[in-house]
Amino acid sequence: MNIAIMQPYFLPYIGYFQLINHVDKFVIYDEIQFTKKGWIHRNRMLMNNKDFMFSLSLKKDSDYLNIVDRQLSDNFKMDSLKLLRQIEGAYKKAKMFPQVFPEIEKILNYDNINLFHFIKYSLEVVCDYLDITTPIIVSSSLDFDNNLKAQDKVLTISKALHATEYTNPIGGVTLYDKTEFKSNGIDLSFLKANDIVYNQFQKEFIPFLSIIDLMMFNSTDKINEYLKNSFTIN
Repeated sequence: MNIAIMQPYFLPYIGYFQLINHVDKFVIYDEIQFTKKGWIHRNRMLMNNKDFMFSLSLKKDSDYLNIVDRQLSDNFKMDSLKLLRQIEGAYKKAKMFPQVFPEIEKILNYDNINLFHFIKYSLEVVCDYLDITTPIIVSSSLDFDNNLKAQDKVLTISKALHATEYTNPIGGVTLYDKTEFKSNGIDLSFLKANDIVYNQFQKEFIPFLSIIDLMMFNSTDKINEYLKNSFTIN
């Protein structure tokens, strides 16, 4: 069985969903420290032919809390409505807008204000839309020592799930020791995406935007082709 483990990200780019689609089980960390400068609660979309940063508004709290302990802001209903209007204005002329916008509404109208559960739900909605059936497992539901770090934590989670292979995005190739994985009976591989280019509104393609952008301009059949447009390095 092949697994992957990642932090939760809000409407991430296609590479994240390629990884989910590639493995048999996908684990997301909930008991991991929130980083406000990361991509957990924000991403980029296309607006006026430029990349535009959007984010989930959060309740002010300690920067040292775990993701599962953070909450959306008290004004999130108003903020989410504003974000919906921004997405509508940015993509209303995109060919798949009528099919995709209701999915975005479903996500932003979700009534759970816990940041982790909100993001997990958004991932599940997108996976359902794209017919990705990989189970998404919350790390805290597994029996392992959460005080472990980096490779030791990954190996322990992999063994808890009886995994025989662990796949990581190519960006983490320097983080792990293949020999250590092999000694634990686990094959280590890295997923690298081929370049994906599609027609946006303008001639110059802007890559690595949120999955929203890809969904707005491409049919689910085409996106399913893109989901497989990657290869593994062992």
